[in-house]
Amino acid sequence: MTLCHYTSTLYIQVSNTAHNGRKVLEFRLDLHSGVPVYRQIIDQVMGGIARGALSAGDQLPTVRQVAVDLAINPNTVSRAYRELEIRGALETQQGTGTFISRKKVKRDDVERQRQINQLVSEFVSRAGAAGFTIEELQEQLNDRSNDAGKKRR
Repeated sequence: MTLCHYTSTLYIQVSNTAHNGRKVLEFRLDLHSGVPVYRQIIDQVMGGIARGALSAGDQLPTVRQVAVDLAINPNTVSRAYRELEIRGALETQQGTGTFISRKKVKRDDVERQRQINQLVSEFVSRAGAAGFTIEELQEQLNDRSNDAGKKRR
């Protein structure tokens, strides 16, 4: 029996100079998911921002630190950080570091659709690997949707 390790996990400390505090951000890379590594980094930073794990002013680790810790090419991390900067999610201050931007990031419809397609694909693949059918997934989602509707009333 062969046991394979399919993910790399990095727990990094994110500092916030405004609050002098430390937060822990977890990068989980699945090297066999078919999703490019730079894309996984982008999605996880954006997810951290969306759920409040990362906030304006939080400093991300250096490109070199992430590359060394995850054993990936620094150009991969640079590409992810650069794309996040173009989107307005990150700000790089020469000589100081890379920080979560204070601007509100707005995702366009194309990006939202791409992201939900990716999430659904991963969800269906994992569930299928665990022996569940799409019908069983739909039933569970409907039940959760109905439960959420009842709680709002």
